[in-house]
Amino acid sequence: MKLITVLFIVNASLLLLHEIESAYEKEWEILKLPGRVTGFLILHIPIILLMFYGVIEIERLSIVGKIIGIIFGVGGIVPLFVHKVLVYRKEKFNLVISNIIIYSNAVIGVCTLIYAMSLP
Repeated sequence: MKLITVLFIVNASLLLLHEIESAYEKEWEILKLPGRVTGFLILHIPIILLMFYGVIEIERLSIVGKIIGIIFGVGGIVPLFVHKVLVYRKEKFNLVISNIIIYSNAVIGVCTLIYAMSLP
């Protein structure tokens, strides 16, 4: 297994963990997303499918894999930016485990982004 594949899988796993917590914290209310929990869940169907497909394309080192790697690399940084800068709420996403996931995801996201951008 290639290093970029491992980075992508770890990044995607951290994103999924964050999204599990996002459901617990009712992120659709924090971000004022339409559709409440149903809309939130439906929104994640294509994202999760793209994650799984991304693993295949990343491992193949395809141009599609490179693009998906870049997208999810940036995606790893988004929770930090959203929850610690844009819509910071002291009572939300502030458990020790939340912070470990968010900050780890940002670091791995940057690594995934840099490595994906360097792919041929």
